Amino acid sequence: MCGRLSQYSGIHDFVAVLSMPNALVNTVGDQPLERYNAAPTTRVALLHLQGVLLHTDLVRWGWRPHWAKDRAPQVNARVEKVAHGPFFRAIWPHRAICPIDNWFEWVEEGGPKKQPYLIRHRDGSPILCAAIGQLPGSDEGHGKYDGFVIITADSAGGMVDIHDRRPVVLAPAQAREWINSATPKERAEQIALIEGEPSEAFEWFKVDLAVGNSRNQGAHIIDPLRSNQFLI
Repeated sequence: MCGRLSQYSGIHDFVAVLSMPNALVNTVGDQPLERYNAAPTTRVALLHLQGVLLHTDLVRWGWRPHWAKDRAPQVNARVEKVAHGPFFRAIWPHRAICPIDNWFEWVEEGGPKKQPYLIRHRDGSPILCAAIGQLPGSDEGHGKYDGFVIITADSAGGMVDIHDRRPVVLAPAQAREWINSATPKERAEQIALIEGEPSEAFEWFKVDLAVGNSRNQGAHIIDPLRSNQFLI
């Protein structure tokens, strides 16, 4: 996963897909998010549980432990190592969902610049990405070191031609279990490792090179190139 995503739906659209009856603490607002080209280090909407309350917060995309000052913040964590490696040990128990409309990858196709592709659910429904992080607390609010990473897995099927890594995307039932603090760590690892949605759930197509600059925003960013047909 190259590190660019879209969150243009409203937070209530994402919460509806998650389908949790919990009371909602919404610090994001009720209007569409309209982030068509969100880059690492920016704050994006995150869903997480605090007790029985479902929280929506804007959290920085990227995190590193306090002792790793010589390393850049990471935006992704490899599912094969995240549960047992020292880098993410402190935040592995703090699970969240990063809800998105789509993400982008860049492919070398022989041109002067890599070709960006947009990847989304075939049915257009929101995408629920498994995430972990240092998250805002209900009492103290946002902290200086808050941040999160999206968990990624090996691509499979045709998607490997677009990129060899992709987010671990969970169906609503698995997403609810993932963010439940009562879910044992071993079960959470199993969900991330083997219960992500398959490549067949997605479609992808070429988009304009303008997405390469995160200052470019707007609905035109997610439009397929006119000469392009869906690639499946």
